[in-house]
Amino acid sequence: MRIISLSALQHYAFCPRQCALIHNEQLWAENFLTAQGNALHERVDSGEPETRKGVRFERSVHVSAEQLGISGILDMVECEIQTGKLKPVEYKRGKPKPKLSDEIQLCAQALCLEEMTGKKVEEGALWYMQTRHRHPVIFSTELREKTLQVINEVKTLLESGITPPPNYSKSCKACSLVDLCQPKLLERDKSGKYVVGLFNEQKN
Repeated sequence: MRIISLSALQHYAFCPRQCALIHNEQLWAENFLTAQGNALHERVDSGEPETRKGVRFERSVHVSAEQLGISGILDMVECEIQTGKLKPVEYKRGKPKPKLSDEIQLCAQALCLEEMTGKKVEEGALWYMQTRHRHPVIFSTELREKTLQVINEVKTLLESGITPPPNYSKSCKACSLVDLCQPKLLERDKSGKYVVGLFNEQKN
């Protein structure tokens, strides 16, 4: 069984085509936004474990859920020493998104922690550099179901080896793969319809 990285879930929830380009076609491109994100994660991941006010902060935590077929590295896991309560924290470069891509990635992290520890993980947090704000995330039944759905859809997508066609939107501007994907160019490509039209003319 192919093990899916947690980042693939976020990529898929953001854009299925982006997910296929990165994880099947092995395409990647850096831009200013991804460079900022990499720098942020390097600062977070390089920190040493520490304890403050009864909470243990563990960084760069490797996790996996074999039953679900997912694995990855968590930016941070907070553990309340007295209760043993776990909380995954993901650091993001930008600001909260209209889609649930970040929440789905975070919920998948919680599912990994639950399978590994046998403990219920009820909530996590997303910290956004652009807003300098921590956004709490409750792992509700609805979010868990959506996350499991995305995991299954990503498995199907990656096993098929098929890259979905482009669907241009405003979010394409923030994608580092926009020049490789060329969503506008492919969207405007009418060659397929032109060929079909030619065959129809010949039949008539």
